[in-house]
Amino acid sequence: MVFRGTITDAPDFDPSTDAETLYNAMKGIGSDKDAILDLVTSRSNAQRQEIIAAYKSSFGQDLIDDLKYELTGKFERLIVSLMRTPAYHDAKEIKDAVKGAGTNERCLIEIMASRNNKQMHDMVEAYKDAYGIDIEEDIIADTSGHFKKMLIVLLQGTRDESGVVDADLVEQDAQDLYAAGEEQWGTDEAKFIMILGNRSVTHLRMVFDAYEKIAEVSIEDSIKSELSGDFERLMLAVVQCIRSVPMFFAKRLYKSMKGLGTADNTLIRIMISRSEIDMLDIRECFRLAYEKSLYNMIKDDTSGDYKRTLLNLCGGDDDLAGEFFPEAAQIAYKMWELSSMTKVQLRPTVRPEANFDPAADAQALRKAMKGFGTDEDAIIDIVAQRNNAQRQEIRQAFKSLLGRDLMKDLKSELSKNLERLIIALMLTPAQFDAKMMRKAMEGAGTDEHALIEILVTRSNEEIHAMNAAYQEGYKKSLEEAIQSDTSGHFCRILVSLVQGAREEGPADLERANADAQELADACNADSDDMEMKFMSILCTRSFPHLRKVFQEFVRCSNKDIEQIIKKEMSGDVKNAFYAMVRSVKNQPSYFADRLYKAMKGLGTDDRALIRIMVSRSEIDLFNIRKEFKDTHDVSLHEFIQVETMIGDTSGDYRKTLLVLCGGED
Repeated sequence: MVFRGTITDAPDFDPSTDAETLYNAMKGIGSDKDAILDLVTSRSNAQRQEIIAAYKSSFGQDLIDDLKYELTGKFERLIVSLMRTPAYHDAKEIKDAVKGAGTNERCLIEIMASRNNKQMHDMVEAYKDAYGIDIEEDIIADTSGHFKKMLIVLLQGTRDESGVVDADLVEQDAQDLYAAGEEQWGTDEAKFIMILGNRSVTHLRMVFDAYEKIAEVSIEDSIKSELSGDFERLMLAVVQCIRSVPMFFAKRLYKSMKGLGTADNTLIRIMISRSEIDMLDIRECFRLAYEKSLYNMIKDDTSGDYKRTLLNLCGGDDDLAGEFFPEAAQIAYKMWELSSMTKVQLRPTVRPEANFDPAADAQALRKAMKGFGTDEDAIIDIVAQRNNAQRQEIRQAFKSLLGRDLMKDLKSELSKNLERLIIALMLTPAQFDAKMMRKAMEGAGTDEHALIEILVTRSNEEIHAMNAAYQEGYKKSLEEAIQSDTSGHFCRILVSLVQGAREEGPADLERANADAQELADACNADSDDMEMKFMSILCTRSFPHLRKVFQEFVRCSNKDIEQIIKKEMSGDVKNAFYAMVRSVKNQPSYFADRLYKAMKGLGTDDRALIRIMVSRSEIDLFNIRKEFKDTHDVSLHEFIQVETMIGDTSGDYRKTLLVLCGGED
């Protein structure tokens, strides 16, 4: 196995000399933290154990006790943890996870899902030695149900590691998993536990491919729909580790540092446990999945001696879009293959109201707005719980029965964001898209992100309807408006998209290979030629076809299309192409990211929030919710509750958004 760590044995190693260096760094008033961290992070774990022994022999003291005494805070936790053997470090992490009132299930999941048989056996022995009790007893006492059963299976460290694959068994396991979940009412959890807990990595990768052909959904999507809670999270972690342990840890590291605050225990645990195994691959996967290197994210998110130590373990910064290491190129290829194979069932959160009566709804809305004051709750309950076609019937009934314009009445009775949101819901989708395009271009500045989001994600039919609504509403073609408000290649991209002429249908494999090669060749051309070639393919080919193109692009260039766009392009052109790639790969994930950016930090981009919640509520908002939870470890429902409180004193705007959201995850 090729070594992919960042920490190696130091040459010309002398444990006695190192022990003396550490002793001198800690004696007297204060301590030389630079000397400590530089030495500890430039020795392998095996060498650190020799230093511990030499320290006790030379000075009659326990090195770990002295380090605990001299150092403080996160820096102390990190240095002391580096001094433990991997097995004892894992054992301590498990003990800390189960002791006390609560259980740190995420820590249990991370360790149990990612360790191989030998690591598991060593941890079991270390736990017994350190705490005088079997680790299995503690886990049984602190967990329950199927979650506990799977943990115990993994703890045995009996996964097949022979590398031998039986093709007949692959098909049988895929069929058994399908029969245990998607095919029946209810789920046979025991079958999932038996297969995912015991079969070899190579075998399971083939099972997952076979399963997808049978079920027409990925194994991950089936787990999300069939299982729940900690058991679901554990099984997803197992699947992620089967697919790629480095990518699993890259995602864990990202989640530990994004947003407000840092999950330091997670960050420390991963940086230590992987520094001598696969940190180089984790760095590459991190770069593949996110917009910055692991090194720079640590640099931006931590400080002081703690930061310096973590950066030493990281081992260096990565050029944002250089060629991949083999592991990352293989993962990128597999990700696109998975994207092209997966058939996602889009699920809305707003559906037609049963027993719908447009006349009764029109009368109820009139009553809610008549007289002194307005009954916002009644308006929200009707408007947010009818689909758009039903709202159009209500508008017509309001005019026919009452001789009044419902839109004008709503505008006069409501205000601020609640008014904007309710009016948005009452427009047809085409009228709303046209209005959002108009808003993005009117006034002094242009909201390029809104233009990109709308034009990249709408179908040909939706774009044609939007063009007609724009012409009718503003007496000018949308294409003319775009041409007068944007310029250069960005303008050309938008004009191409606004034609609504994207090809439809499945991938053409021969043509996809040719397109991939053309894109790869264009990467060596000057920037103008490169952007024009990208536009000619990305703006015109069908999404299924582009998934295959982007998969083959990795094979042709040993690069990922996303990283090329980030490195070689800039400004609005880069943003437009990047949005296309994200939408092709996973459109609900793209919208989840847009929603997160609309609400995170100081202030909320309410226009973006309203635009996405309204436009996706009858298409795929349920899928977006799932992607939001998976990526950000918080539900969309909860995030809206917290992030929209400022400036929404009545709570009516927030309430409407939550109704559209459709529930808590």
